[in-house]
Amino acid sequence: MTRIAVLVSGGGTNLQALIDAWKSGALGTGELSLVISSKPGVYALERAKKAGIKSVTIERKKFATAEDFDAAVCTTLSEENISLVVLAGFLSVVGTLVLKKYENRIINVHPALIPSFCGKGFYGLRVHEAVLKSGVKITGATVHLVNEVVDGGKIILQKAVNVLPDDTPESLQQRVMREAEWVILPKAVEMFCKGEIVVSI
Repeated sequence: MTRIAVLVSGGGTNLQALIDAWKSGALGTGELSLVISSKPGVYALERAKKAGIKSVTIERKKFATAEDFDAAVCTTLSEENISLVVLAGFLSVVGTLVLKKYENRIINVHPALIPSFCGKGFYGLRVHEAVLKSGVKITGATVHLVNEVVDGGKIILQKAVNVLPDDTPESLQQRVMREAEWVILPKAVEMFCKGEIVVSI
């Protein structure tokens, strides 16, 4: 059994995609064991509750330093014997302690085709605003391993999505989620659980 923690900060649409895949048996040996939210009261926590997944809120602002926050996250992951950490709209930076302990066992979904429209400051609607401003005709989503470089880890899966002439940042965000993120994130988790992603432990 691969115990999976999903780290969230908002509505949890990617979490829901993982829950649906898990309930259908698509994650193989993967088990959604824990949801950690960096914010209280977000809908992702309700999704976890409905699915019967243990959830914990670890608020960044309640810790004096980023290191203290990182230590709290790391301790919680360790206590739950987590094997894979999935960042699904987690808006806090993962620190050194977690990165070292879970090296090559943290994956993130990014709403663009890395190496385009990624890195520090590129998250949420900002990504889609930049895509539309650039005039590109194709965007998409990327699932990648997480390291100390923001959006800089090894790419696992990508899926392209067309940019339409009448798109707004909001409509493009919805299409990228529906056609790409919700497809490749569960697939990447399945690949990890099947041992198809080479990791070091």
